Amino acid sequence: MKKLKRSARLVEMTQYLLARPHTLISLTAFADRYQSAKSSISEDLAIIKEVFEGEGIGDLHTLAGAAGGVRFIPRCSKDFALEKIKEMCRQLEQPDRLLPGGYLYMTDLLGQPALLQEAGQMFATAFADREIDAIMTVETKGIPLAYATSLYLNVPVVIVRRDHKVTEGSVVSINYVSGSTKRIQTMSLARRALREQSRVLIIDDFMKAGGTVQGMIDLLHEFRAVVAGVGVFVESGEIDNEERLLHDYVSLARLTEVDLKTRQITVQPGNFFKEES
Repeated sequence: MKKLKRSARLVEMTQYLLARPHTLISLTAFADRYQSAKSSISEDLAIIKEVFEGEGIGDLHTLAGAAGGVRFIPRCSKDFALEKIKEMCRQLEQPDRLLPGGYLYMTDLLGQPALLQEAGQMFATAFADREIDAIMTVETKGIPLAYATSLYLNVPVVIVRRDHKVTEGSVVSINYVSGSTKRIQTMSLARRALREQSRVLIIDDFMKAGGTVQGMIDLLHEFRAVVAGVGVFVESGEIDNEERLLHDYVSLARLTEVDLKTRQITVQPGNFFKEES
């Protein structure tokens, strides 16, 4: 790269860091890239760090020593996230979204790039301080959420299938009981998709009783993997604690009331905002 003026270098460095979250970048790498002294690079990083943290974009961690450098940890402020989630809740409360069984139609929302980006950033904020090797979701609507989160955590995505596909090769399959319907269903994961003993973050779009998520947890046990966390986009608040199979999770929104007769829907911010709500 050609030598840049400091103003241009700051812009390029910022973009470079934003594109490489949770990646340790040495001062030497920056100095070589921009043909600048390490002292100048350190001053630039101090400016970027102040802006990132002041604007709630994320943290810039500095590691000292010969093998040190900087690592960008994306975050979003709770105020910003709460504003976005309240708007999303208003959209989810539209009566024509109500489906049989008390489910909500969310496919159109999960196809909006801006919303996915914001949801991914919120999940990445919630689990930023946990060691995560991969993100797991089950086909199909959880896939865009998982990939949006992976962009901020910089880890691969593994997709659990409902049906075994020949292109997956050898798979591990389990039966699980749906927490809401009480029916026995099957899910599978290719053996090559996940290394044993990985630390895995589970992301799902909607959770009623938690049967699907519990199924993924049981599947992870077959890989001797560790559940690093569970994040759900919308949880149902109409399930009693005795019926819920899962209690340790982060939700962005909570479906608190559904009246099938009046088609009245109430959606509130989830437990990610429990201190504010």
